[in-house]
Amino acid sequence: MTVLEKLLDPSGTLVNSAIENWRREGKKVIGYYCPYVPEEILIAAGMLPFAMRATGSGSTSTELGDVYCHSGTCSYVRQITDLSMRGSYNFLDGFVAISCCDHFRRAFDIWRYKYVPVPSKELFLQMISIPYKIDSLALGMVKNEFINLKSNLEDYFKVKISDDDLRAAIKLCNETRRLLRELYELRKRPDPPVSGEEVLSIVIAATAMPKEDFNRLLSEFLKEVSGMEKKRDTRARLMVVGSIMDDPNYLKIIEELGGLVVADYLCNGAMYLWEQVDESLPPLEALAKHSLEHISCPRMVGDYPRRWEFMKNICKDFQVDGIITQRLMFCDIWGAESTMIRWDAKDEGIPVLALEREYNLGGTGQLRTRVQAFLETVGRR
Repeated sequence: MTVLEKLLDPSGTLVNSAIENWRREGKKVIGYYCPYVPEEILIAAGMLPFAMRATGSGSTSTELGDVYCHSGTCSYVRQITDLSMRGSYNFLDGFVAISCCDHFRRAFDIWRYKYVPVPSKELFLQMISIPYKIDSLALGMVKNEFINLKSNLEDYFKVKISDDDLRAAIKLCNETRRLLRELYELRKRPDPPVSGEEVLSIVIAATAMPKEDFNRLLSEFLKEVSGMEKKRDTRARLMVVGSIMDDPNYLKIIEELGGLVVADYLCNGAMYLWEQVDESLPPLEALAKHSLEHISCPRMVGDYPRRWEFMKNICKDFQVDGIITQRLMFCDIWGAESTMIRWDAKDEGIPVLALEREYNLGGTGQLRTRVQAFLETVGRR
């Protein structure tokens, strides 16, 4: 396999060879929702953090998940719940969630009350409470939550997490973020050597394999493509914004029609990688500060002006011609956010296409029609 193929491979399957090798060595894997969960603490405990996805579910049917999920639950949570009921996450040794929204919280309850069949073992389970605003009181609360996570991991797995372990983990994850930012910088070029589909796949790989292996592969890949350009029949440079998107095939369809995705504001994209953790601060304080102050999710009340300023600057820096907002059905926080983005983008003269979708990529005809019409509109600007 080429270096690129090794980086793209984890996005196409739930359990990749890196996870299998990790488990064969007797090491633990901890699943998590959301980039507000500090991977560094899990890594410092000797665990492999795994961003939970429903890759490979292959169907819109969630009959087992629907037993426990309301019909108004977003399909991302329903798909993950369904796969958990089918035993697809039996490779996990624990699950850490945050109080992101009602959908996430109820999904965690299903695990907490042991409705999920995990044969022959108990799971480490913890919910982290993240405030809905950013201030000094919130910072203290998040730091205490992270202290509790660290303490509970130590007690449950009989390990010791020292400050030196945390500093090493922060340094490792900062290197991951630095390399991913370097990858993103390539997309500023008129003819970038990577597509949006490839970049999303690579970011997914960062959350599904040991960081040491990922950093080595991405560093090799960046050396290979640093001086390259790739000519494409591009009709518009696009930014994709919205709910979690961990299926690169969505971006593949957009790019097959002539859109080139050069930027994003996704929780498993820019929000995950954009800013470094301050290595000069005490580790847990640095992680709490980063968690609260990195570019935020729409769940953070009162922080929309900063989010829009970030998106606006990205549009300028990456020469974006239009924005596609994509929202999972029943996602309340992104429903409001998408509306405000459309209003502000209109004032800035930036075309916006608003899409609502289910987690799994179903019939693509309507998606193709709407994207094609949008690209024609952008092209007439």
